[in-house]
Amino acid sequence: MDETRKPTLIASVQRALRLMEVVASHPSGAPAKQLAREARLPLATTYHLLRTLAHEGYATRLSDGVWVLGERVESLHGLSRTQQLLARLRPTLSSLRDELGAATYFSMHVDDEIRLIDIADGPRAPRVDVWVGFEDAAHATAIGKCVLSQFDDERRRDYLSRHPLVDLTPHTITDPGRLFRSLDSPGGLQYDREEYSLGTACAAVPVTDATGGVVGALAVSCRPGKLPKIERSAHRMRETAERIQRTVTLTP
Repeated sequence: MDETRKPTLIASVQRALRLMEVVASHPSGAPAKQLAREARLPLATTYHLLRTLAHEGYATRLSDGVWVLGERVESLHGLSRTQQLLARLRPTLSSLRDELGAATYFSMHVDDEIRLIDIADGPRAPRVDVWVGFEDAAHATAIGKCVLSQFDDERRRDYLSRHPLVDLTPHTITDPGRLFRSLDSPGGLQYDREEYSLGTACAAVPVTDATGGVVGALAVSCRPGKLPKIERSAHRMRETAERIQRTVTLTP
């Protein structure tokens, strides 16, 4: 046997594996057109491969049309907890988005950082332009301030010692004392009134565990003029936060 002969490769398998790698690079999911472009595959081929992967459990199409890895990937190498959470949380976030007509966000406090986990947006509910990472802008975002509001003063000061209060817009709070006072707002709601991005306002409610410990926050973004309507729907945000808390608790 000629040991130098190249092995026979199955091109369709190579394409499917390349596509799965692209899907895996988008924990929050991506539409088929974007996946096709990044995998350098024809759109028709991408659709055929995605349908096949979905049939076998290796890809899942979520309610808003984006694709994520399927549950059977876990059997190959242990699906990350974040990936499992995304598959379970997206319908909840999408439902609130559709009800309020505004993009919804979920963040978690992980390894002493505030991480944006997922966003549910759409043509009628556009997301804020994330031009500065949320982990570096907690002081300017409702979702970040909501997590900080769950810390005691010592933890707040420790966090801010590692994350300077950068001035992002003319409305950004850069004074620690003023920021701390704003974190103690009644009702648990935190706001971003064009503090992160001009033309966008946000409201957020905490997500805690069964003992009241810090998990993260749920937020909604909208035009500034729509914020009063979002405030009147705070009870729906809290109900959704409770569902998220149960999902996080039940995810191994």
